[in-house]
Amino acid sequence: MDPLEGEASSASVEYEPVSVKDVLVEMKDTAELLIDLSYSAVLHRNADLAHEVLRLEERMNVLELRARMSLMMAVRKPADAEELAPVLGIVAATDSISDAAGDIAKIVLEEMGLPDAMRAALPEAAETLVRGVVDPNSAYAGRTLADIDLESETGVRVIALRRGDEWLLNPGPETTIEGDDVALLRGPDPAIGEVCTELTGETFEPPTIDDPGIPDLERAVDTIVHMKNLSELAVDLAYSSVLFDSAELAEEVRNLEVEVDAMQSRFEAWTLRAAADADNPVVLRGLIRLGTSTEVISDAAVDISEGVLRDIDVHPVVQQAVQESDEIITRVEVKPESELDGTAVVAGVPDVESTMSVIAIRRPGDGWLLVADSDAELRGGDVLISKGTRTAADAFDALSTV
Repeated sequence: MDPLEGEASSASVEYEPVSVKDVLVEMKDTAELLIDLSYSAVLHRNADLAHEVLRLEERMNVLELRARMSLMMAVRKPADAEELAPVLGIVAATDSISDAAGDIAKIVLEEMGLPDAMRAALPEAAETLVRGVVDPNSAYAGRTLADIDLESETGVRVIALRRGDEWLLNPGPETTIEGDDVALLRGPDPAIGEVCTELTGETFEPPTIDDPGIPDLERAVDTIVHMKNLSELAVDLAYSSVLFDSAELAEEVRNLEVEVDAMQSRFEAWTLRAAADADNPVVLRGLIRLGTSTEVISDAAVDISEGVLRDIDVHPVVQQAVQESDEIITRVEVKPESELDGTAVVAGVPDVESTMSVIAIRRPGDGWLLVADSDAELRGGDVLISKGTRTAADAFDALSTV
């Protein structure tokens, strides 16, 4: 049986009154999960995760149609068209991300081939994303996430649940895990196996893959993993630039896209060189597809922020989403001799009186540094991308100036 059979649906989608804001928020959440799942499916050779990507991609197609219908119904005069054009661009770009994620998942399902170095390139401390079907007899079935308290006890998080055709994205403390739910878990390798076994009633067996030891291939794989991380950051910043009407964040999306383009060129060169030393160069086909799809995702991020870059007023539906957001992403440039100059950052947390978390640093001459899983020291001239509350953001900005 074809592994893709039954994944796509051609069921009709009829117009129904829905909030454009709600659809956009769901599209954003779905796009971010799609990126996460698709790369995890490839890195861990997990066909089950790849099938979930295609199910989510079909869900995204439905969301896109509903968003387009609602936007067309909202146009009453030329001024409406001008304000809604960037929102339509966000819808189209988000769908492009979905398509790219689907192409990445098909690398696994179509057995295009990937070098074993893909798994070997994962950092030892990297978290693993797994899929499991909840056993009705599991100790977790019928209980809320708050009651189970998985994250505090094990470090493992339930990032999404699928109940039949219904998706529960970003499940909260009061979300109940039910028998036969499809659960997506993320957490550290040592703990996630035990949680998955308890959840599903089946023994968890992590993949074991050897490192082939081809230098050019190792460089290519390291590069694609970094491209993936930068593209994810670009998508996050792109949505934030729209939500908060921030030209500075939109400009950083452009900077990230330029970096990803440059990395793709190096990646392609290393992949072609590696083909000469590989026992079976055909296994590099999937790696090339992965590079192309990753670049598509970073391009889509620029498309999402295009309205901000062109200084088009933010539509009210987007402003509503901003008003409901407790957390924001900011861009801060560290001035030499400011309080942030020379400050240590450990796992994204700067050593200052602030609750802002540093996501990434753009350092002139050195490019981008993602700091969530590494330590760094801030320098004058660094551009910081940080996440936190509005109040904390104002205080953090004050620390960056002299």
